[in-house]
Amino acid sequence: MKKIRNFCIIAHIDHGKSTLADRLLEYTKTVDARAMKAQVLDSMDLEQERGITIKSHAIQMMYTLNGQEYILNLIDTPGHVDFSYEVSRSIAACEGALLIIDSTQGIQAQTISNLYLAIDHDLEIIPILNKMDLDNAMPEIVEDQIIGLIGCKRTDIIRASGKTGLGIEEILERIVNDIPEPKGIEDAPLQALIFDSVFNPFRGVIAYLKVENGILRKGDQVKFVNASKEYVVDEVGALKLGMFERSELKAGSVGYIICGIKTAREVKVGDTVTHSKAPCEKAIDGFEEVKPMVFAGVYPIDSEDYEDLRAAMEKLQLNDASLTYEPESSAALGFGFRCGFLGLLHMEIVQERLDREYDMNVITTVPNVLYHVHTTRGETINVYNPSGLPATTTIDDIDEPFIRANIITASDFIGPIMTLCLDKRGTLLKQDYLTTDRVEMVFDLPLGEIVFDFYDKLKSISKGYASFDYHMLDFRPAKLVRLDILLNGEMVDALSTLIHFNNAYSFGKRMCEKLKELIPRQQFDIAIQAAIGAKIISRETVKAVRKDVTAKCYGGDITRKRKLLEKQKKGKKRMKQVGNVEVPQNAFLAVLKLD
Repeated sequence: MKKIRNFCIIAHIDHGKSTLADRLLEYTKTVDARAMKAQVLDSMDLEQERGITIKSHAIQMMYTLNGQEYILNLIDTPGHVDFSYEVSRSIAACEGALLIIDSTQGIQAQTISNLYLAIDHDLEIIPILNKMDLDNAMPEIVEDQIIGLIGCKRTDIIRASGKTGLGIEEILERIVNDIPEPKGIEDAPLQALIFDSVFNPFRGVIAYLKVENGILRKGDQVKFVNASKEYVVDEVGALKLGMFERSELKAGSVGYIICGIKTAREVKVGDTVTHSKAPCEKAIDGFEEVKPMVFAGVYPIDSEDYEDLRAAMEKLQLNDASLTYEPESSAALGFGFRCGFLGLLHMEIVQERLDREYDMNVITTVPNVLYHVHTTRGETINVYNPSGLPATTTIDDIDEPFIRANIITASDFIGPIMTLCLDKRGTLLKQDYLTTDRVEMVFDLPLGEIVFDFYDKLKSISKGYASFDYHMLDFRPAKLVRLDILLNGEMVDALSTLIHFNNAYSFGKRMCEKLKELIPRQQFDIAIQAAIGAKIISRETVKAVRKDVTAKCYGGDITRKRKLLEKQKKGKKRMKQVGNVEVPQNAFLAVLKLD
């Protein structure tokens, strides 16, 4: 165990984590030159295309220092706020962390929140100044920020470049010298923490784990504590670029375990694995329970695919433990699932992965957040979906969730960002200057307001410089109303939204105008209405496609033309009674991007 070092990489989005990880793998010859490519750990096509890390990735490297060979277990983590749950799991499996800061941008919001996570777990922090090869690097200024943040010496900060390989050797030496060895006991009962898992159609569930105490061998009878299930271990091994089988995993090491588990829900991330015959006294404290922020309905386009969607969801949840779902049905869309996501990017990624990895074509409804509705009878109901709101007469008041948001930006953008947050019903709590031209602003904001497009708008008005991080606060009373969309008098439940009273009129009007553009014309007029309760607040009409029935009348009496037009009118009226209006998928998506 003296030769093992477990560490993760934490940073803000786009500060060069994956590129630096590539250089570490190259330097330790973990990946040979032929297999080397950019972002080698980002295995998903989506990650390669978007240049972001979505999943944490574990990999083992061998490194020799002063004639001694060391095993380094690296876990590369995502930087986006929507995937902070992945980061919390990686941190639980490590003893040290490389804190990477972009020398051209300095410290940002996500850097700070991930750093606090690492400090809470008592990890050894190694500060690294990345992208030193760029002309606009400002090492002295950023070093001052780092010293102010973690109180280290200037000599502790490593200047590096993921692109050119500058400082890589120094980083590896510091990992060996500074990061403590794991504190497990080999003779103690087996205790291992599952921090991730994937589904393989041939091998079943493959769980990635860190052995805290004891030894895990092939052929052992093991028990998953929280799931209360027992299995025989078919294979254990180490994670390099592929999976390498080993006869045993000792305390302190990170690896994988295969037990031929075919049901995805039996393996939970954060569960403890122990021996059936000599179990450990207590399970390891996993990471905090995930709290979904945004709820949306996911429905198969073809209702026959419902069971396939359920199976796809199960397998996806195994690989992405922050996704929660439960079955629900809608009058407009049939059977589907109400899913909980950590944010809009997470929702988009899940939808994309369902399409690519499981070939599932799905419709996603308008995202909502969780509301607490207090009724006149003194009950409190949790409402995830506007269509689940009780009758207006029985509602006493509605509480909505609030978040505390930290925004770090250049001082030039304070005005526009403040306007944006105040428009979203936010309250400014404090404003601190970190340096002469960098400001940290703290707001309290309703979660329902930032769900749609807040992050995109923030990035646009700050030219990409503002960084944003948030955590849940509490529930506060608000004057909310349910806005319904009616097509020919029929309510489309998937388009209903809960919205603040002051914004309802303008939102309803914009929604009707948008739907008018997107709903294809039929043989009859379609009335699109926005309503609050029984009160219609806006209306648009999609005109009917009409045949020119009077074209064959050359002159003659006007009554001949009128007779034909009346006959057409009757036909249209009859058609309207039996016709139904299909809402196209892009109409659901357009509602999200109204601005």
